[in-house]
Amino acid sequence: MAEPERLQGGVERGTERLGEAAREQGERLQDRLERAGELSPEHKAEQIEKARSEASKEALMSQEADKEQQQAPEASAPAIRKVTKQQKGEEYERTMSRTRNHLSAPSRAFSKVIHTPIIEKTSDIAAKTIARPNAILGGSVGAFVFTTLTYVFARIFGYPLSGFETIGSFGLGFILGLLFDFLKTMITGKRS
Repeated sequence: MAEPERLQGGVERGTERLGEAAREQGERLQDRLERAGELSPEHKAEQIEKARSEASKEALMSQEADKEQQQAPEASAPAIRKVTKQQKGEEYERTMSRTRNHLSAPSRAFSKVIHTPIIEKTSDIAAKTIARPNAILGGSVGAFVFTTLTYVFARIFGYPLSGFETIGSFGLGFILGLLFDFLKTMITGKRS
């Protein structure tokens, strides 16, 4: 809001300055002509009027130039550049190098291994397909609940446990988590 007011004030002050400059120019021309003493009073009036019209024309031209200068920054706004894949890769490498400089030697070596392109692509694919957060959460909760229930029932009724109960209940919870994630995506249309 303050920006347009400031610009309008600047234009008004510029117009006032131009008017003052035109008057001063007219007075200077009039003084010059009077000092020369070559003109008759009627001719002086014509020359003064001519000088004033020239000064006002000059003021209008400078006012138009000011408007063009005010519009010029808008026209010369920086162009939006498209970042290429090569530039992204170079910047990624610089960022990784700067970050690795702050790591200890074992962490730096581990970072170099896990940030190789093949491992990163594999990790991204796994994160988008099988390692979904809801599936892992469902598997964990399912493993806890089903294993606890199985252990309680086995303890009460005297059944022996084989050790597969935890893995099986995690798998069942994982499948339920994937199903929940799939249904949520189908209903809302948004990925988590």
